[in-house]
Amino acid sequence: MRSVNVSETRENLAQLLDAVEAGEEILIVRRDRPVARLVPIDTSMTAFLDRVALRTELPPMTEPAEAAVRSLREEERS
Repeated sequence: MRSVNVSETRENLAQLLDAVEAGEEILIVRRDRPVARLVPIDTSMTAFLDRVALRTELPPMTEPAEAAVRSLREEERS
């Protein structure tokens, strides 16, 4: 992992981001103490599934959400 100080980070941010995008991790230090780490974003995360079918199967709400939450809380307390 490469280590760079804050002023170097300011001067070379675009190049550092290119390195991170290529898979490198970069440690940012201030006065020889680590303060941040630049790491690539995990792109293997799965996107949210389409929820249209689920929404069409749900019955419409007959009461406001506030009232539904309140009644659920009261049920838990009793």
